[in-house]
Amino acid sequence: MINKKVEKLMNEQIVNEQYSAWLYLSMAAYFSDINLKGIAQWLRAQAKEEEVHALKFYNHIIDRCGRVVLGAIEEPPVKWASPLAAFKAAYEHEVKVTGLINKIVKVAKQEEDYASDTLLQWFTNEQIEEEAQTDEIVKSLELIGDKGASLLVIDHHLGKREG
Repeated sequence: MINKKVEKLMNEQIVNEQYSAWLYLSMAAYFSDINLKGIAQWLRAQAKEEEVHALKFYNHIIDRCGRVVLGAIEEPPVKWASPLAAFKAAYEHEVKVTGLINKIVKVAKQEEDYASDTLLQWFTNEQIEEEAQTDEIVKSLELIGDKGASLLVIDHHLGKREG
């Protein structure tokens, strides 16, 4: 049986992961609107990945005889000042998610919920990847700026991601 404190935090994290999916879908729509379809494709794939993350928490709670309680998902922004601003927001969001995961890890360890701790180690490693990939895009956009042919190269490169 899942620890009740951990269950509560995981239920909150389901909402956070779903918000992440909505945020990335909103960013995808923004990039589609400015005709950067490759970046939009990358963000749609990222949104799908976030939904998978939510389901990992959902299934873990159910598999451990807990109760899933789905909360409301906040409306994400719909516009950014530039492609760089959008990816800076994505990076900041991933840093926030890392902090939320770390909080659950701390409580799981305190409560000696070792089964949850095993799942959370996967998320800890996943967040390293999430932060690194968004930071890489931020740094690339900082180098090339928000206009010109180089932006189209990044658009083409990110568009190769399959979802």
